[in-house]
Amino acid sequence: MRPETEEDVAQLIRTAREPLSPVGGGTRLRPGEGQGERLNVSGLAGVTLYEPAALTLVVRAGTQLDEVQRVLAAEGQMLAFEPDARPGSTIGGVVAANASGPRRVQSGACRDALIGLRYVDGQGEIVRNGGRVMKNVTGYDLVKLLAGSRGRLGVLTELSFKTAPIPPCAATLALPGLDATQAVAALTSALTGPYDVSGAAWLPGQGALIRIEGLEGSVGIRRRALSDRLAPFGEVADGDGACWSDMIPRVAEGDLWRIVCHPSEVARLLAALPQPLALDWGGGLIWVALPSGEVPRLPQWSGHAARVTGESPLTLPAPHPVVARLNASLRERFDPRGIFASESSCKPILQKNS
Repeated sequence: MRPETEEDVAQLIRTAREPLSPVGGGTRLRPGEGQGERLNVSGLAGVTLYEPAALTLVVRAGTQLDEVQRVLAAEGQMLAFEPDARPGSTIGGVVAANASGPRRVQSGACRDALIGLRYVDGQGEIVRNGGRVMKNVTGYDLVKLLAGSRGRLGVLTELSFKTAPIPPCAATLALPGLDATQAVAALTSALTGPYDVSGAAWLPGQGALIRIEGLEGSVGIRRRALSDRLAPFGEVADGDGACWSDMIPRVAEGDLWRIVCHPSEVARLLAALPQPLALDWGGGLIWVALPSGEVPRLPQWSGHAARVTGESPLTLPAPHPVVARLNASLRERFDPRGIFASESSCKPILQKNS
C-alpha cells in the first residue's frame, strides 16, 4: 500500500480488515515491528511551507530526511535535535521514533521542536493538532504524544517544526585517556558549567568528547575556559568533529541495546555490562552489544532499556501497572479496532526519559 494523499491514507485505514504497519523508509523499525501489511507513506512527500525568517517548516511525513536537511541548509538552518541521517530515513519516521541526536543535551528532543502535526487515527479520521507557528494555543498536546509512539496511535501525514540557525563555528574537545566510567564525570563537569555545551559523548579509542558551538569569538573563549576546567581529568586535545554526524553504532554480530538512564547511574550499569559501544547525552544514553538473545542483568535504575536489533522485541523494565493501563487506554482511544496496536511491539508509548 502506497497512498499518495492524506485522504488515501484515511480510506485505506477505514476499509482495513487486517493489522497495518505504517512505514516510511523502514530504517528505524525495531524487533517485532512492521509485522502487519505495510502502509508505505513515502508517497506523501514534499515541503508544504517554509518560512526561514519565522524559523518554521511544514513538511509531509514521507519526505526523505536528507531532502529536509538540504532545504534547511540552503537557508543556513537545521533541525536542532540533530537526527541521524541514515539512508532512506523519512521525516515521519524520525518523529515516530522521537529520534534525537547529540544536541539533545542543549536543544531538547525531536518532540520539543515539533509544533504541529496532522495524522490519521485508527478509525480513518484525519486529525490536526498544534499549529504552524511557535506561539500557538491548543487543547490536548497530541504533538508530544504522537512523537515517539512508533505508529501505534496513528499514521503521521504532515509535520510542523521550529528550525534553528546552523552555528557558524564549532569546536570539539577530547579527553582520550578516559574510559567510559571516568568520562561521565568529565562530561558532567562540562555540562554543568557556563559553556553552552551542544554535545557530550564517549567513544572507544576517542575518549570523552565535548562540543561547543556559536560565534567564533565566543567559541574561542569558551574553549579555553572549558579546557582549564577539564584539565584535572587528563590531557585535553582536539577531537574529531565528524563523530557527531552519527553516534548510533552498528553491530555485525549480536544484538544492539539502547539504555537510557541518569548519568549518576552509569557506573552501576556499566559494571553489569560489557564495554559500551558509545555513550551520549552526557552518559544518559548507553549503546551496548550483547550476544544474540541475551538479556542484560541490570540493577534497578530510573530509565529503560530496549533491544534495537535482533529476533524478538524486549523492553526493560516492564511498565508499572498504572502506566500499562494508561498505555492500553491510549491505544483503545486512538485505535479501537486494533489496526495499529501490535502486541509484538512492546515498548510503552508513555515512558520516562525516552
